[in-house]
Amino acid sequence: VKTVLKRAVFMRNFIRFQQKKLIFLLFHGKNAKKVKAMEEEDFLVQFDDIGEKISRISDCMHCRDYYTSAIYFRLFIPDLFPEYEKAIYLDCDTVALTDIGELFAIDIKDNLIGAVADQAVAAVGPFREYTKNALGIDAEQYFNSGVIVMNLKKMRELNFYGTFCEILRSYEFIVAPDQDCLNLICQDKVYFYESGWNKMPIAGKNEGKIYLIHYNLSMKPWHYSNVLYEEHFWKYASQTPFLEKIQAKKAAFTPEMAKRDEEGGERLIALAQAEADSPCNYYKTVGFQRRKQEKKNENEAGRYGFIENFTQSAGSLKAD
Repeated sequence: VKTVLKRAVFMRNFIRFQQKKLIFLLFHGKNAKKVKAMEEEDFLVQFDDIGEKISRISDCMHCRDYYTSAIYFRLFIPDLFPEYEKAIYLDCDTVALTDIGELFAIDIKDNLIGAVADQAVAAVGPFREYTKNALGIDAEQYFNSGVIVMNLKKMRELNFYGTFCEILRSYEFIVAPDQDCLNLICQDKVYFYESGWNKMPIAGKNEGKIYLIHYNLSMKPWHYSNVLYEEHFWKYASQTPFLEKIQAKKAAFTPEMAKRDEEGGERLIALAQAEADSPCNYYKTVGFQRRKQEKKNENEAGRYGFIENFTQSAGSLKAD
């Protein structure tokens, strides 16, 4: 299945794979009829209203720059579809060069998430310091949340949504709100795919196998020319009813807008460095308390297990 989904037109979307060549697309926006018309024999389009669910967490959602509440939509997938055990989520600024059923078919075992390590984070020093010092996660173990396979069954068992809300309410993440929370919840429970499943132009390397391209951050071919892998975007954009709008969007992109992109990137790097250096960041405050509580719970579980085993052994000896 090859899809082009554009942020400015489509906002955000979820893609989930149910059976071979059967795709469901969840979409929230005014172009629903046009998207619905793109259905073909081997994939279906379905729309779900999540306004009520978003309203439940509106008091603790943190957004910055061009981010909107849409960055949190993926959190509802496990509870929205209790009949499914596994799902694929794709950001709207992605292009699939192969059938995403191949990604779905990869066994992520008992992990919560299947994902690719974030190439943008690995390439920028302050981002590396941020994940390590502010979140307690090595850059190589910090995944990008724009292309993920979700173990819905396991997430529901662990009360994923409740845990996410708890973390979100405990600390204001200002660098990558939804992605940071996902990484904290799924830490050490991530199956890492090869980088070709989330290839980013911002990494600046045209090498290796490419299965799915992610035009993340400011690397948008509908804004700039000469973006790495842009030919794939325009190939599939031309097959949608939105091509003229996309071309008009690019034509209207001004040097002032490009300047704002540049300043936004610089601001994000500065935010990451400030959080990495802060004595009050997540890892040193809320994270410290969570680790302390988890350690206490582990010790108590160990003690209770010892007492239970000792009691059972003592009872066995007494019976003998």
